[in-house]
Amino acid sequence: MNCSESIICVQRYPSPCGELLLGSTGDSLCLCDWTGPVARHERIMRRIAISCRGRVVDSSSQVIDRAVGQLDEYFSGRRQLFSLPLRLIGTDFQQRVWLKLLEIPYGSTVSYLQLASMLGCPGAVRAVANANGANPISIIVPCHRVIGSDGRLTGYGGTIPVKHRLLTLESSIIH
Repeated sequence: MNCSESIICVQRYPSPCGELLLGSTGDSLCLCDWTGPVARHERIMRRIAISCRGRVVDSSSQVIDRAVGQLDEYFSGRRQLFSLPLRLIGTDFQQRVWLKLLEIPYGSTVSYLQLASMLGCPGAVRAVANANGANPISIIVPCHRVIGSDGRLTGYGGTIPVKHRLLTLESSIIH
């Protein structure tokens, strides 16, 4: 299906770490989110539907098909960088954070404090953490690569065990 700007196509993707919901509008991916917890997921879906002024339809699209292929490659250790057109739906600050996440190399991690400093606002650690947590395009916009200053795994929409699995996958491929 060709998803226009007023239609948001969504399709479920059964990843090895749990179910993801992929979404596109126009020719851009706007969603790659874990299907639970429900409250977080519903909040993201509402934000996307309102921002796109569109209705959600259960259907695939060309960009979703490409995302599925690239996610399959990622989970099998054959892809380290995604090449998909993205539509980042959020506040200007959230979008700045998400764009900065794209600069964190595969197999690497940064702390929330380091990420805030990279953005030029070291005093905004909590705001950066909140923006990181609101990322609607998990894995592809690698919010899982952000950890606590003490090295602990903290906050992740896909759960801490999933974050650990993703970081382990990435570190095992590059070492």
